[in-house]
Amino acid sequence: MTRPHVLLSVAVSVDGYIDDASPERLRLSDAADFDRVDQVRADSDAILVGAQTLRSDNPRLLVDSADRRAARLAAGKPEYPLKVTVSASGDLDPDLRFWHHGGGKLAYTTDAGAARLTDRLAGLAEVMSLGADLDFGMLLDDLGRRGIARLMVEGGTRVHTAFLAADLADELHLAVAPILVGDVTAPRFLAAADYPGAPHRRMRLADVTRVGDVAVLRYLPKANNADRRIG
Repeated sequence: MTRPHVLLSVAVSVDGYIDDASPERLRLSDAADFDRVDQVRADSDAILVGAQTLRSDNPRLLVDSADRRAARLAAGKPEYPLKVTVSASGDLDPDLRFWHHGGGKLAYTTDAGAARLTDRLAGLAEVMSLGADLDFGMLLDDLGRRGIARLMVEGGTRVHTAFLAADLADELHLAVAPILVGDVTAPRFLAAADYPGAPHRRMRLADVTRVGDVAVLRYLPKANNADRRIG
């Protein structure tokens, strides 16, 4: 059993925010970068997003391009990647758009959360308990058993923090938008945590790409992470 390759994907402002504090979602990416993200989704076997992101953004989390979906089908894959979420409490609304679009859905939770979610999401998603607490290593083990080779993680703050703090991320795509937010109440990319080797361990910068007016930085977080695509 092999754990999936974990790719964290996030768009941030120049000052490190992933949104502002207004009720409307701040669009950090431009059209070209949204298209890039759509390609990354199409290349993934599963896409994971945290419960708070579902509540605040109510995303569908789909591959939008019909051509990319057709290419997935031609390759013998499902039309859409498996959609995955994580919630310790199990406080997830069954009316969220996440459950009603795309293909398969999977909700990881705790024993307590499963008691709330199993009936609530009946017919909408599979509910999987990770025990008394959320264990992201166990989550990856389970996805590996399901044949998921490539997992794209789209946030939010708590989820990205958890993967990096547990040294479980293989790749990070950081899209930096030419925007300043400057609001201390707005959410940031990462929270304070006991990150492995911090503050002296350096990620490997594998690539820098200009996409529209966004700079996409591709990092390899693990110290022993090799990438055959670069010299």
